[in-house]
Amino acid sequence: MSQVEIRLPKMGESVTEATITNWLKNVGDAVELDEPLVEVATDKVDNELPSEAAGTLVKILFEKDQVAQVGDVIAIISADGDAAPISDKGAASEAAPAVEAINQQIQEAATTVAAVEVIASVSKNGPSGKFYSPLVRNIAATEGVSMQELEAINGTGQNGRVTKKDILNYLDNRVEGAVKTAPSEVNGTTVGKRVSIENKPAESSRAPLGNQIKAPIVPAMEGDEIIEMDRMRKLISEHMVMSKHVSPHVTSFVEADVTNIWNWRNKIKDEFKKREGENFTFTPIFVEAVARAIKDFPNINISVDGDKIVKRKNINIGMATALPSGNLIVPVIKKADQLNLVGLAKAVNELANSARDNKLKPEDIQGGTYTITNVGTFGNVMGTPIINQPQVAILALGAIRKVPAVIETPDGDFIGIRYKMFLSHSYDHRVVDGALGGMFVKRVADYLESFDTNTKI
Repeated sequence: MSQVEIRLPKMGESVTEATITNWLKNVGDAVELDEPLVEVATDKVDNELPSEAAGTLVKILFEKDQVAQVGDVIAIISADGDAAPISDKGAASEAAPAVEAINQQIQEAATTVAAVEVIASVSKNGPSGKFYSPLVRNIAATEGVSMQELEAINGTGQNGRVTKKDILNYLDNRVEGAVKTAPSEVNGTTVGKRVSIENKPAESSRAPLGNQIKAPIVPAMEGDEIIEMDRMRKLISEHMVMSKHVSPHVTSFVEADVTNIWNWRNKIKDEFKKREGENFTFTPIFVEAVARAIKDFPNINISVDGDKIVKRKNINIGMATALPSGNLIVPVIKKADQLNLVGLAKAVNELANSARDNKLKPEDIQGGTYTITNVGTFGNVMGTPIINQPQVAILALGAIRKVPAVIETPDGDFIGIRYKMFLSHSYDHRVVDGALGGMFVKRVADYLESFDTNTKI
């Protein structure tokens, strides 16, 4: 029987795992080439994965709500149409000699190392029946967490499942005098050696995030409604807390006179709608100004990797977009500096519409180097946005207001009605000082104020 392994593909930069949210086919169903097979969710976006082969689905290796790593085999398709399921006994019997050899080498290692106890690798299901995802088991093996310790962790996932966050929190708060497992290798297979650690906390190669900060206990009161966060809201929450912990935020504010832009857009928007069949918003103009300012100040277009600065070549501008659910997502306009206003308008509209219709592809939200967020959409005058990691800056665009202002002319000053808005620029003070952060946002304002009202589109 010719079989094809369906593996979880790489779905974008930094995406290493995905949760199976729904199988679109059942075991025994016929599957066509490129027909949607399974729905998965990453920490970036939800997506349908097409079948890589035509045939019959004979085995599903990850059930709904389980987490798979990139490269894991998630299903098997019989390419010749044979629907007979794969025998687990056959696979187990083939693997038995290898397992026996590894066990023998583990036993030999135990007899040659004094005071060393070889612990068994973490199994998929614990004695209590709890399921442990491949990611959690991998972290447990790397950090030396025994099955007994795993069983003691209070899981916050569905049905009490231990999540990545749960095990990382456990590692950050491991008590002094705990037993830590040092990993060793036997024939390329990682096993554990248990060693005693006295009078010091368990160590980890990860930088602990807020391990001294405890969230307050919130008692429910009469009449309160308890609402469970959805998956996306949990991810946003974790990402925002991480960003504030990693980056010391500083915010600079500038007010810009956008009267010329206001009048110009009113003049061209009907013609553009008639010609292109879509709206022309202010966003393309803002993106163009930001892209021009980044070219003037390229040290805003960077990321921090430990004690190294990564200077980005491309200018990829993300635009925070509110979803109908109330959650937030940031689609990215790639190489924004290479697009004219028409190209930017079409890119903005396409990404915004895809976001609202839940049709964004993983690559649509990857690779951003700078982000803008339009708080003015909600009538807010200004805001102090949180940096979208691993970027180092973000610009909030306030509401455009009609206000009285002093207008300077060669013949003297006078009071007039102008359209103005505040720009709020938050930046990472580890690598962006006040001078750079302030000059950058002022340059954006200068480009907006000097907008040419004779621009053709």
